[in-house]
Amino acid sequence: MILGFAGVILLGALVLMLPIATVQRIWTPFHEALFTSTSAVCVTGLVVQDTGSYWSAFGQTVILLLIQIGGLGVITGAVTFLMLAGRNITLKERSAMQDAISAPAVGGIVRLTRFILRGTLIVELLGALALLPVFCRDYGLRGVWMSVFHSVSAFCNAGFDILGRADALYPSLTAYAADPLVNIVIMLLIIVGGIGFLTWDDI
Repeated sequence: MILGFAGVILLGALVLMLPIATVQRIWTPFHEALFTSTSAVCVTGLVVQDTGSYWSAFGQTVILLLIQIGGLGVITGAVTFLMLAGRNITLKERSAMQDAISAPAVGGIVRLTRFILRGTLIVELLGALALLPVFCRDYGLRGVWMSVFHSVSAFCNAGFDILGRADALYPSLTAYAADPLVNIVIMLLIIVGGIGFLTWDDI
């Protein structure tokens, strides 16, 4: 599990160092890329560069993938990959999955994984659709990407936003403090993502 987290973080850092990951097409210092990758995978929301103005669309996509992997869990991600590849899940892999999500038993782990993936996709999609009217009104077609990014970020409790500009860094959602739709949708996504997969399954 530790090696899985470390591997994903290191790979994310190496990709974020590339010039294509930044708006200005410059190399990002390793320690800044590593910090960003670590923060994304561990869903802390701490940043050393403004996510909206410093990172390009490619860089933001990499960060979003890291957030999604961190939100689901590295082990869940690995099991998902094996399932998509058509491989049988071994008892050892089922046991690792059980430990990763604190499941009460090894039995039903594959079913639970499918449930987690479907639930995550549906909730994040609903969140993005609910945010679309506001972000498309304010940002045009770019609002689609912003809706998806903030839905995933909120659901995974990541705290990342891409609302920053060169002249207004690190704004978070302060511009929408008086917007009930954005506030309610983001809060619901945080709660639904925060209560955990086993609680979903019980409900």
